[in-house]
Amino acid sequence: MDVAEALRAHLDRLVFADRGTDEVTELLIAATVDWAVGEGWRAYRRAKSVVPLPPPYEQQFSVVDVGIARPSAPPLVVEVDHADRRRTLDKLAAEAAAGREALWVRWGTGRFAVPERPVRLVAFQVISRRGPSGSRVHSHTAERAAPEHSAPDGSYRVVPIEGD
Repeated sequence: MDVAEALRAHLDRLVFADRGTDEVTELLIAATVDWAVGEGWRAYRRAKSVVPLPPPYEQQFSVVDVGIARPSAPPLVVEVDHADRRRTLDKLAAEAAAGREALWVRWGTGRFAVPERPVRLVAFQVISRRGPSGSRVHSHTAERAAPEHSAPDGSYRVVPIEGD
């Protein structure tokens, strides 16, 4: 399994309900760090990017959400976004040009535009609704196979409940 698929599979196991936009982004960043550490890699939040900041801060550099050092493969850089930001895509393309594997974790409710290679998309679908305060809240449940409700021939069976 390649790294984009492995990260997607890891993130798809997350379960949360009614979280704000910043909270979901933070959950995805933390889960990405946990995934990397679980693989035996070093992970750094807000790692220095190869992209300098615009004037008057051109002596400083932008950051990526997660930088991952792997001993036997190129480093990974991961950006986590709810919005489709051109600046993020440009930053990830610059990181890839510098020899890193670039992953863009895009989360939300709709379809996500697939970026051009070498940037790889890790899509994360959520359900969104208006919360009690009127702001958007987001939820995600782990993918599970639907339970079998009836036999293919239309019959059914009674499954005893423990304690009956």
